[in-house]
Amino acid sequence: MSVLPGSNLPSGPQFTVEAPSGAGPEAVSVGGFPSVSWQRQLAEAIRSPAELLAALNLTPDVATALGSADHEAGQSFATLVPRSFLNRMQPGDPSDPLLLQVLPTEIERQVTAGFVADPVGDAAARRAPGLLQKYHGRALMIATGACAVHCRYCFRREYPYQDEPRQLQDWQPALREIADDSNLTEVILSGGDPLILNDDRLQVLCEAIDAISHVERIRLHTRLPIVLPARVTQGLLTLFTSLRCQAVMVVHANHGNEIVGDCREALQAIVKAGIPVLNQAVLLRNINDTVEALEVLCRRLVNIGVMPYYLHQLDRVQGAAHFEADTALGIQLVKELTTRLPGYAVPKFVQEVAGEASKTAM
Repeated sequence: MSVLPGSNLPSGPQFTVEAPSGAGPEAVSVGGFPSVSWQRQLAEAIRSPAELLAALNLTPDVATALGSADHEAGQSFATLVPRSFLNRMQPGDPSDPLLLQVLPTEIERQVTAGFVADPVGDAAARRAPGLLQKYHGRALMIATGACAVHCRYCFRREYPYQDEPRQLQDWQPALREIADDSNLTEVILSGGDPLILNDDRLQVLCEAIDAISHVERIRLHTRLPIVLPARVTQGLLTLFTSLRCQAVMVVHANHGNEIVGDCREALQAIVKAGIPVLNQAVLLRNINDTVEALEVLCRRLVNIGVMPYYLHQLDRVQGAAHFEADTALGIQLVKELTTRLPGYAVPKFVQEVAGEASKTAM
């Protein structure tokens, strides 16, 4: 079902910013084997620091040493960790690189000069409700405010999602903006995470974009194939491969330990369906700030057909200062990667600077 810009929007699936909460039926995974639905897995995700640490057999004294925030480091950005992602962490290891990405700590409460609520200028780029444009030829839609994981360095952790479309008809101004601007040849679905939308809701939105003749590509920025691989079903792949526009998926993995097991299988399924898959990583202090860590990540990605795309210098969002690595280190790490890996396996080291016409190469 398509929704043409400027037409009367049909009744039907409604878009909301809340994550699905139902248990959901059993699903069939891309491998053809029965699996617990992604909705049920999301409903069963870890939702407190104490629960997260207990699941990893980390004792209260370790939690204290880590500065874990038992009462949450900001109720508006609470703990959320799917158990698939949890299962890739090493029990008993307080320095596990996946744990450190998602564990709230008291240090997030510290005010650090230069770290702000909107480090990449999203507010200034807002062209219509739910629609941002920063770069020529492409625009970004905030498809939802929900995600399957709350990474503590998220540059949109302070984003005012309550101001963006929630109902299907609320997308009409954004769709009209895209239809009226023939320079827009690519639409990026972001959030939150667009794959939080179920297939019916996602299909309505994608088909509405697909019906705009000058749009050539629909790009999805998503972390779900990494943290909740069960979201990658045959139905989802069919949705994207049936579009007129070329679908492109940009995933987000920071460490090689993420690219194993069900995550690896999900990414392979996307690639085998003929959908180009790129990866964006963020340079994170004490998580992936060594050439060895980045080399493993890049090797595991290219070995399943996922191209390392960007390595981002941290966006300076308030609460994330403890993740920042020096830019000089990032430059050196990428230089070292070029001596270890073929060129196509080395990501570009970039920074997003508010107001600039493109990403800034470092």
